[in-house]
Amino acid sequence: MANLSLEQLTEQYADLLKELGNIGAGNATSALSQMLDLKLDMSVPEVRLLEFKNVGQAMGGADQIMVGIYLMVEGDIDGSMMFLLSSPSARHLVNIMMQTPDATGENFTEIELSALKEVGNIITGAYLNSLSMMTNLAIVPSVPYVAVDMLGAILSVPAIAFGTEADQILLIDTQFFSDVKLEGYFVMLPDMESYSKILSALGMGDHTIS
Repeated sequence: MANLSLEQLTEQYADLLKELGNIGAGNATSALSQMLDLKLDMSVPEVRLLEFKNVGQAMGGADQIMVGIYLMVEGDIDGSMMFLLSSPSARHLVNIMMQTPDATGENFTEIELSALKEVGNIITGAYLNSLSMMTNLAIVPSVPYVAVDMLGAILSVPAIAFGTEADQILLIDTQFFSDVKLEGYFVMLPDMESYSKILSALGMGDHTIS
């Protein structure tokens, strides 16, 4: 049983992780397209392993206002997942759903936040279903939480929960296109044992992550 660091594993299986990102993000895009009854195209996702401290910068700055949908993951694997949207992208999605094309700003009503939570639920659910089907692992998501805040504050939630165990995350950067460009980010943070299970389930052999 090989004893590898998370970084070594990620480098070794970069193509596999990109394929996971592609399939998951593609299914999430299809689910969102059906939900909105809107044709959406997707760019090829960029999959990166980043230190937590660099994630905000990779998304354009920790002080920007974003909408984050956060949920815990249990079952055969444990950890958390987050889907983040820029405030303008979130506003555009809400306007489509609520049929309020002229609404502006980053102050969302409770009804609009509920709609965003449902968007996050659909997108993360589609992504996790893809991962579950590829690995044959049971993955049970919790009820999602939605927050509108500075990116740094949103990211502090998983950082506090998992920072003692791992300081690196998988960031999947995806652009959706309708009449405007929507940029979304999947943040996957399985615990170390779960990361090993995912790779083993995909036929990558048994590994212990140090």
